[in-house]
Amino acid sequence: MKVYLIGVGMGNPDTLTLGARRAIEACPVLIGAPRLLEPWGEGHTCVPLVAAADIARRVEAEEGNVAVLLSGDTGFYSGAKKLWKLLEGRQVETIPGISSLSYFCARLRTSWQDARVVSAHGRSHNAAGEIQCHEKTFALTGGATKAEDICKELVRRGLGEVRVSVGERLSYPDERIVTGTAAALAEETFADLSVLLAENPRPVLRPWNSPGLPDGVFQRGAVPMTKEEVRALAVCKLRLQRHHVVWDVGAGTGSVALECALSCPAGQVFAIEKNPEAAALLEENRARLGASNLTVVSGAAPEALAGLPAPDRVFLGGTSGSMDEILTMIFDKNPAARVVCTAVTLETVGEAARLFAPLAEADMAQLAVTRTRQAGRYRLMDAQNPVWIFSGEGKGHDA
Repeated sequence: MKVYLIGVGMGNPDTLTLGARRAIEACPVLIGAPRLLEPWGEGHTCVPLVAAADIARRVEAEEGNVAVLLSGDTGFYSGAKKLWKLLEGRQVETIPGISSLSYFCARLRTSWQDARVVSAHGRSHNAAGEIQCHEKTFALTGGATKAEDICKELVRRGLGEVRVSVGERLSYPDERIVTGTAAALAEETFADLSVLLAENPRPVLRPWNSPGLPDGVFQRGAVPMTKEEVRALAVCKLRLQRHHVVWDVGAGTGSVALECALSCPAGQVFAIEKNPEAAALLEENRARLGASNLTVVSGAAPEALAGLPAPDRVFLGGTSGSMDEILTMIFDKNPAARVVCTAVTLETVGEAARLFAPLAEADMAQLAVTRTRQAGRYRLMDAQNPVWIFSGEGKGHDA
């Protein structure tokens, strides 16, 4: 007995490879989603199954050759990945097909080797964040995130002029491809299983891979700001990942929040600030760096934190004496959150030492930075205030 895992492209038999067609013709039993089986009812026993475990059980019950029809290409967000494991010990031949990515870009007369490829099909994915930081992004859509949802989120982020193409029922006679701005396409309704290609001529990119933007990048006024050297170390201790939700509590000018926003393009950053002057500067700095994944939250913590999504990472730049209550709310929202705090006063150092000591991976470091300043033809040493940096994690599941 031989099992064929066949990528049938978008579903139209015209997109099959010659090898795939021969394998289908040689198999009396075909298994797959109903849409993919439709062209092959004559001369075959067609078994409509989608779940990998169900398919594997049916294959085990067969004695002759079986073909499992899989949409698109077997190596591109395909059910073949699960079936390879479930069918170990069987004679399995995998025949690749034409992916929706390859087909769609061919129809648009554009390349795809330079595209960021994501799947928002059947899952909640911040595709708008990927589009924000890439010149070209391809997304599979459907389920929790439809094509129009992505366009609406782009508009909300101020990216309504991004050029977007959406494809429905690719390869079929009623195929539909629409191209326009995100703002225009946000008003349309697209089929559940659509694909999307976004082209952003001005992606938001960090000028280099490491944190530590120069202080001069930020508008400051009279608002306190975490300086470059301290900020670089604090952001490193946050251990950010692209998809993280980050809170910056007492954000000031937003220097840390903006570093986090550039490091988490597929995530969300919330900068919480109670000072109206600082909040205005935050908005200005956000616009200067194009960080559309950063949201300014005006208000004092912990009250202002109540309606925010659970954080993966939190930076405490200012707590106004409410550190204990703020940490309690953080770990109520996410027991495994990682928190970094800076302190310059002895009172805050004492409080942070007490509250961070019980945390997992608790770490306390003191950083003293000395810069130079010009005095005539001489350069003098100019010591900055020593800063304590505390970090630790809750004791829940991994963040």
